[in-house]
Amino acid sequence: MSESTEIVQELLQSVAVDKDYRTESLTLLEKGESRYLRDLKLNLTSTLTSEHLSTKECALLGLSTAINNNNKPLTIYFTKYAEEQGATAAEIGEAAGCASLLASNNIFYRFRHFTQKEKYTQIPARIRMQLMMKPVTGKEFFELMSLAISAVNGCEMCVNAHEDSLIKLGTTEERIFDAVRIASLVTATGKIIF
Repeated sequence: MSESTEIVQELLQSVAVDKDYRTESLTLLEKGESRYLRDLKLNLTSTLTSEHLSTKECALLGLSTAINNNNKPLTIYFTKYAEEQGATAAEIGEAAGCASLLASNNIFYRFRHFTQKEKYTQIPARIRMQLMMKPVTGKEFFELMSLAISAVNGCEMCVNAHEDSLIKLGTTEERIFDAVRIASLVTATGKIIF
């Protein structure tokens, strides 16, 4: 067995996917004996812990990102990991809801930002956002998930608004940075395992 195949199997085992599972992108990395496979495995592992986030928060951020990215294997993995870290069904549901809500918000507010027309800022959004009012994960963490998903979805206006809210809530920049780092690494893994 080649070193690349060994790393692929370790990577797949770490996310509880069958060792024979392959995607075209994973096969290309494996056949090319890519050194990136080791980085990918280590990067994914680094999403599970943080000096500034609890393991449950890491799991919920990973889950919300996987759902946002329509990634079934990683959604299954992070759901189980979140449960193991003590996340309730309501918290897990909220991570899913956050991904869905932010998908609509990010599209809508990117449109407003891109067009830069005053008229569009005067028309009511008519997007219900009750989930944001009293989140079961708490206002600060819901804002953190919202920021991470907005970063993944590339909405500058939403990223700035959520980051500003977090700073006003007393969140450290290190905590914000780690949340976005986790979302970026889950997204990167999802380009290979999907």
